[in-house]
Amino acid sequence: MRIIDICEVTKPISSPIRNAYIDFTKMTASLVAVVTDVERDGRRVVGYGFNSNGRYGQGGLIRERFRDRVLEADPKSLLNDDGDNLDPHKVWATMMTNEKPGGHGERSVAVGTIDMAVWDATAKIAGLPLFRLLAQMKGREADPRVFVYAAGGYYYPGKDDTQLRAEMRGYLNRGYNVVKMKIGGAAIEEDRRRIEAVLDEIGGEAQLAVDANGRFDLETAIAYAKMLRDYPLFWYEEAGDPLDYALQAALAEFYPGPMATGENLFSHQDARNLLRYGGMRPDRDWLQFDCALAYGLVEYLRTLNELEIAGWSPARCIPHGGHQMSLNIAAGLGLGGNESYPDLFQPYGGFPDTVQVEEGHIVMPDLPGIGFEGKSDLITEMRALAE
Repeated sequence: MRIIDICEVTKPISSPIRNAYIDFTKMTASLVAVVTDVERDGRRVVGYGFNSNGRYGQGGLIRERFRDRVLEADPKSLLNDDGDNLDPHKVWATMMTNEKPGGHGERSVAVGTIDMAVWDATAKIAGLPLFRLLAQMKGREADPRVFVYAAGGYYYPGKDDTQLRAEMRGYLNRGYNVVKMKIGGAAIEEDRRRIEAVLDEIGGEAQLAVDANGRFDLETAIAYAKMLRDYPLFWYEEAGDPLDYALQAALAEFYPGPMATGENLFSHQDARNLLRYGGMRPDRDWLQFDCALAYGLVEYLRTLNELEIAGWSPARCIPHGGHQMSLNIAAGLGLGGNESYPDLFQPYGGFPDTVQVEEGHIVMPDLPGIGFEGKSDLITEMRALAE
């Protein structure tokens, strides 16, 4: 049993949308295939992965560093103790050979993308959905029912409040009961008007979260906090720079409602520093670490350990990214739910074709691996790369 190839292709996921910090007109993503020599049901086992939106494709790093380290390793050194499956932790350690500590920037995205594909292959070899494999590893019962919220509300050329309301109504019609919109890309009074338009549209049918994408300095973050606390929001997300823990801690004095952050922290050390110094409150706040951007599930398990040490429940984690990998982690390890992009970043966002949102939740299908084979548009792209 061995990994015989790791393939990467950089794909466009461009869109004319923007948040408070960036536009997505030239956004790309890396699609990766980890090809094994194992066969299941007459088909070679190939694991697939891709990086989350908001960070560009990582083809250079994957091809120049991480791919060859895996392919040049002794195949037996990448297997579990029984020798009957891959060991994602050993594959991860091999990828990180000769890498200095710190510097959790773009390399964490490259490693996380390959790591996703390795876990997909590992679960397929085991003949299990990844969420059930993870639950078995932890000796817990998997819960296939997962909370999801609809992320949207981007700034878009010519988009007015009527269109914003229609977008949010569309999410409610599809079964969501929490929706999210962008703020910080306009003047505060314009954002107030946009928020009130959405709240008027969704009424008591759903809750609204808002996301500033790290745009604000402390003064602006506080000004928004004073405005936002007038509304019953699900959360106020990523007000300032993700590494400005002092800003996050100070904000808690002005905003008593739930806050959320963490999607742009890419290691368990950064997560630990957020919990130590960021003033986050385990009784109400949310953590959004995204394994696909942060060295993968191997590192995410370390992050969850840091949460436990700090007295946090994994149920306070709702990862960024809207991908099926985090859905499996949520179902297998008891996270609080997952982000969802019903209309954006296709074919990578969304769920398998048979999955529907009901009362803000989906039920995981029993598909081997991460379940990419159940999403017809996505698996077509994936199989074109390696099958």
